[in-house]
Amino acid sequence: MNSGAVESAARMLTSQATVYSRGMELLSEEAIAQELAGLPDWERSGDAITTTVQLQDFRAAMLFASATGYLAEQANHHPDVTIQWNRVTLTLSTHSAGGLTAADFALARRISTLS
Repeated sequence: MNSGAVESAARMLTSQATVYSRGMELLSEEAIAQELAGLPDWERSGDAITTTVQLQDFRAAMLFASATGYLAEQANHHPDVTIQWNRVTLTLSTHSAGGLTAADFALARRISTLS
């Protein structure tokens, strides 16, 4: 590939930096703030959003994690999950897009209906 073709490809990638193969577009800071305003149990953590849910015991935490997994499979969008006895911490980010997209907030809203 000659240098002109490399520069052209780099310009194309730069101009389309926020649009990805799945059609996921990174949200603006304003859009992220608006989405978070409607999700009081979630908070921003860098390029992700997180929530920690405290449940009655380990069994309840596992059931909650399983229900979350079911919703994630339906959405084809999967959170990072940490289980610590009666607490489940979920982290959502669209890794392929490099940050937060509408898919993260759509799944967060569905998960929030579980607790």
